[in-house]
Amino acid sequence: MLEKRLHEEDVSIVPIGLYYIGAILLHHGHQVHILNGYHFRKNKNRIKEIITSYQPDLIGFSILNANRWGGIKIARMAKQINTKIPIVFGGIGATYLWNHFLTRFRVIYFVVFGEGEYTFLELVNCIERGNSIDFTELDGLALRVNGKPVRRSRRKPIVNLDELPDPARYFSFQHVALTRGCSSNCTFCGSPDFWGRRIRFHSGSYFVEQLQRLYIKGVRHFFFCDDTFTLKKELVIDICKNIIVRRLNITWVAISKVTCVDEDVLGWMRKAGCTQISYGIESGSEKIRHLFGKKIMRPK
Repeated sequence: MLEKRLHEEDVSIVPIGLYYIGAILLHHGHQVHILNGYHFRKNKNRIKEIITSYQPDLIGFSILNANRWGGIKIARMAKQINTKIPIVFGGIGATYLWNHFLTRFRVIYFVVFGEGEYTFLELVNCIERGNSIDFTELDGLALRVNGKPVRRSRRKPIVNLDELPDPARYFSFQHVALTRGCSSNCTFCGSPDFWGRRIRFHSGSYFVEQLQRLYIKGVRHFFFCDDTFTLKKELVIDICKNIIVRRLNITWVAISKVTCVDEDVLGWMRKAGCTQISYGIESGSEKIRHLFGKKIMRPK
């Protein structure tokens, strides 16, 4: 169930964050299945059949504003099958609506807010160990205490992104990211608050090895989903050279700013398979760009 004003393609792709969470759970010995509910939008009974077949110990949802009602509906299905199963909401939609979800929907047990890998892992470990652990001790987690929503402190951002297990070892996907965070502060965007304005980078070797693992699995086209892929020119050029050296015959698209590209980096990106760059200009009006916080001004 989607908001009528939004398009289905807004929620048809599994967010890459789920693959990172799945990878860290698998790395620590847990069993994981990732299900894209979009594929079963016309056959909701299939979702019930899958839940009944797997009998999961916990179900987590990646929630955007666009798919929140669909997530609630599936959560209710799951509770009809197993009334004791913990339901966890996470993602950007749940991060900013945590109080609303926990106040209005009793089927939701927990909300993981912000960067979720280690919070979700610790939550799963706590559930596995039983009731001896106080969930209110987990940073990055919101839950009901005495019937009222409470939220712990935000978990500190992961400094070294390369410490995360590569999800390409376990899953196949097309959307990848070199960075987390955005140095801009556009008035309409939640990314700087969600990820932080201090940009964190995977190393070039981690990123290209991830591409190579996915390439071996048959992926040939990629979506580089960074808010601004080209922030570090030398890193981007190094990645492009490695793509060429490894003979990865791929195509890809990326997002950038007009102030973060030059002829050199664009040339290497094209040689390495880039076919499209999206620029967040937002408006041809300098006045509107100023209101949006877009630091793109007309040349003097």
